[in-house]
Amino acid sequence: MDNGLSGFISRLPLKPRPLLNKQEIKPGVYVLRFERNHDFLPGQVVGITTDQSIAPRLYSICSGTNEDWIEILFNVKEDGILTPLLAQLEIGDLVEVSRPFGAFLGDEKPAWWIAAGTGVAPYRSMLRSGLGNNKKLIHGGRTSDSFYFDTEMKEAFGQDYIRCCSQESGEGLYHGRLTNWLRDHNELPKNHMFYLCGSAEMVVEVRDILISKGVVIEQVMSEIYF
Repeated sequence: MDNGLSGFISRLPLKPRPLLNKQEIKPGVYVLRFERNHDFLPGQVVGITTDQSIAPRLYSICSGTNEDWIEILFNVKEDGILTPLLAQLEIGDLVEVSRPFGAFLGDEKPAWWIAAGTGVAPYRSMLRSGLGNNKKLIHGGRTSDSFYFDTEMKEAFGQDYIRCCSQESGEGLYHGRLTNWLRDHNELPKNHMFYLCGSAEMVVEVRDILISKGVVIEQVMSEIYF
């Protein structure tokens, strides 16, 4: 993370919010739900930490704008400082949370939502906020249990929900990376927006693929997960 962004995050005003629910949706992957005190737009992020002595990290909101709480999705980083502490929280514990902010915003226009791993989080918020029409979701993961919220996504998108699994094969899975799936499709809808959410490596690679297939850069929005 660059020093400018690190400095901005470290200065975020934080307020304590009680943890309402914690769900481990696969080993080491959690959804935290905490009290909501501010409105937000689907696609925005919040800064979160367990203690103001620990620098917050940014997490996309994965709940809908009409719900009475805010949820985030994260996976535990074994060498991390914050995520192991977040995983140890109990119901009622206080979480330090910033106001929602960010410009990776969904709307009602036709779009392809492209995610790797926990990068699916903002799209769940967009879906739950009523923005799922005219959308295709392409989700990349290493194993068949890496497609978080897949039951919800299957119900919402049907055949427009593409799961690209790099290390396993199985029914309903494209065996390969999501970048391979994109390379296999020569015709992309030039009048659609393309949202990219995941690691910097994934975002850069996908952006280059889209541009090589005739998508103009103005139709590409990205959110990088560190």
